[in-house]
Amino acid sequence: MDLSISIVSWNTRDVLDQCLESVYATVGGTDFEVIVVDNASSDGSADMVSRKYPQATLIRNTENRGFTAANNQALEIAQGRYFLLLNPDTICKPGALVGLVKFLDDNPRCGAVGPMVLNPDGSLQYSWARFPTFWNEARGKLDRRINGVPTIPKTPSEVRALGAFRVDWVGGCCLMARRDAIDQVGPMDESLFMYCEETDWCKRFADAGWEVWVEPAAEIIHFGGQSSAQVVGKAAGLLRRSKRRYFEKHCGRYRGLVLWAVLSVRSLAKRVLNG
Repeated sequence: MDLSISIVSWNTRDVLDQCLESVYATVGGTDFEVIVVDNASSDGSADMVSRKYPQATLIRNTENRGFTAANNQALEIAQGRYFLLLNPDTICKPGALVGLVKFLDDNPRCGAVGPMVLNPDGSLQYSWARFPTFWNEARGKLDRRINGVPTIPKTPSEVRALGAFRVDWVGGCCLMARRDAIDQVGPMDESLFMYCEETDWCKRFADAGWEVWVEPAAEIIHFGGQSSAQVVGKAAGLLRRSKRRYFEKHCGRYRGLVLWAVLSVRSLAKRVLNG
């Protein structure tokens, strides 16, 4: 099988329906499977999948296991040469996923690739960055620069004009990884309940000698934050803890602790200023 598509859902029934419809309407000419992991949704998401998309494999969790653990559940049963993380709040444009499969076929040193991601209004949504540094994280800024490109592209047309380009990491809303690379570095780190899991995975790919790319010829639409918007306060805390865990792994325990303290103080100050 060419491709296994993993979609993790938590109370995202309507957008999940749109996502699945777009997948089955656009992924033609390749042998693929869809695995939906429902994290104990209460909005009927799992029943909708079972009723409307019986061809998909459905895993019903009895508790919310988080984005990372749920995708790892799908990975355990996936049959494809390539494994795709796909958020339920995405819409695949025609040829997008087939294009990513072809890119991996044509670039054997590429361990993971992402598409160009668009906002619903068609504007560019940044889906790549360099690996985080302590100072960039402390300032709350991601480094979007691309090697060899003098300015950061700001529009979809500017990104298309670049052609495929190499990056440090791509966003987990749509990340296609090579199974050989996954077998070498292992599944995603489940201590990262949500956030930073794709950055950590791409860092491990890079450390093992694999490349990560963006292929702008493949395009998806991403609505963004459909699950985290339901638990804004908790999501902010999870983000800080994930950043701490990432830096503990890759930069040392001390830096992880200091960064967590800086982010916590900044969050507290923001809440005080906002009343």
